Amino acid sequence: MNLTQFWGVDADPTAQGRIKGARPVAVLDIGSNSVRLVVYERHARALTPLYNEKSACALGRGIATTGRLADAGMATALDAIRRFALVVRMMRVGKVYVLATSAVRDATNRAEFVAAVEAVIERPVRVLSGQEEAHFGAMGVVAGIPDFVGMVGDLGGGSLELSAIANGADANGQSFELGVIRLQDDAGRSPLKAAGLVRQRLAGSALADVTPGGRFAAIGGTWRSLARLHQARAKYALHMVQDYVVPADHMLAFCDAIVAADSLKTYPDSGSVSSSRRDLVPFGAAVLAEVLRVGQFGSVVFSALGVREGYLYAMLDPAERAIDPLIQGAEELSVLRSRSPAHGNDLIEFTGQYLDAVGIVETPADLRLRTVVCLLADIGWRSHPDYRGPQSVDSVAYGSLTGVDHPGRSFLAQTVAIRYDGLKSKAAKALAPLGSRELTARARLLGSLFRVAYPMTAAMPGILPRIRFSIDGPTLVLHIPSDFAFLNGDHLRNRLRQFAEIAGHPESRVQVG
Repeated sequence: MNLTQFWGVDADPTAQGRIKGARPVAVLDIGSNSVRLVVYERHARALTPLYNEKSACALGRGIATTGRLADAGMATALDAIRRFALVVRMMRVGKVYVLATSAVRDATNRAEFVAAVEAVIERPVRVLSGQEEAHFGAMGVVAGIPDFVGMVGDLGGGSLELSAIANGADANGQSFELGVIRLQDDAGRSPLKAAGLVRQRLAGSALADVTPGGRFAAIGGTWRSLARLHQARAKYALHMVQDYVVPADHMLAFCDAIVAADSLKTYPDSGSVSSSRRDLVPFGAAVLAEVLRVGQFGSVVFSALGVREGYLYAMLDPAERAIDPLIQGAEELSVLRSRSPAHGNDLIEFTGQYLDAVGIVETPADLRLRTVVCLLADIGWRSHPDYRGPQSVDSVAYGSLTGVDHPGRSFLAQTVAIRYDGLKSKAAKALAPLGSRELTARARLLGSLFRVAYPMTAAMPGILPRIRFSIDGPTLVLHIPSDFAFLNGDHLRNRLRQFAEIAGHPESRVQVG
């Protein structure tokens, strides 16, 4: 095939499974350890990655000694960027933002490298200052965890950035020469020596002013690897770093054990870490341990969203930033995968009417999760009936939704699993330990209520708004209009009886008219 013709193809490559009219946006992130291109479906509050690839190039290796970006690292990075330039063209990306961080910022041959990158990607390179890097890293945490309050740390290959977050805004941005590649070089590849350097370089940082018991958000590839290592050790049910929360004392002991091994390859469970990160994790553990120790934090939460997502988030207008990313993401999935997105809205009204009828009062957090799960309730309909539950759970529990913690993911996944497979769902039981008894009970209630709704509607809109619940003494009554009398069959009555048992109603009946 003629490549020129291929790159210039006129046909629209967008599939029907993509948001109509969405124009992709990309961020090329040139870091001290790797170069990464992420293409998102569109520039919105909820970002959905279309393409994500990194190339380990170790641009920051040796820079503390030579002051220069190594020729080999630059060559590797430029090779990757040439490929990424083709990807951007193939995918018809609307805008490409190129960001460079610590290694490029500090290099004496920065201008030479930046010019080479701009010649390849045909976009300007923005070299972030330490404060800018801290700011956008903090905004990345806000983008994925909207209610986060505490200290954010973004650990790269060349530097560590710290910022405080409150009310969705950051302050006191600081940058330290504590990136894992720099630290590895400076400590002679000894994690124990690195721990001492971390203590020295963090002296006088804003960590000393933090109120004890607060939250620390950890960003960066090495800390993500550390989180995965912790999950593997704990046999954690959900292999997802975003919003993974660990008590600070547990993580501190975990990090101290890795550092004490003073090895780059043979620390406990090192085999579960990718080869490109394995020898950097002990240095990431040294940094995190000292941060937690000095700041006296109560918990650490890991964020998969960082500078790239924070940069795009910061560009949104205030109204867009105020959008709930979880609800927006669920709405998109509903549009792309459900039989009728409007039915999801009917389901929100229907389930709410039941709660009102029985006097159950929701908190704003309860209402938010119920809204989301109603939007997601029909996303598995194309699957084989035997696998709709597990595949829907995979989409919800392991999907790219943001703005939800792991207990919330557990609730959403359990509810959808029960909607398809009933109360004996194995997929629901597997994720129940991530939440609370209260969340599991609510998932069982709503999932069983979904099993009443769908046989009546076949997932089509306009029916549920005409159906309501009432309580008659011990009896739960489902009222359906006369022109829907044909729905009053054994299937509906059995589903209603099952739901009534879960909801604690001794009796149930269907009333027509």
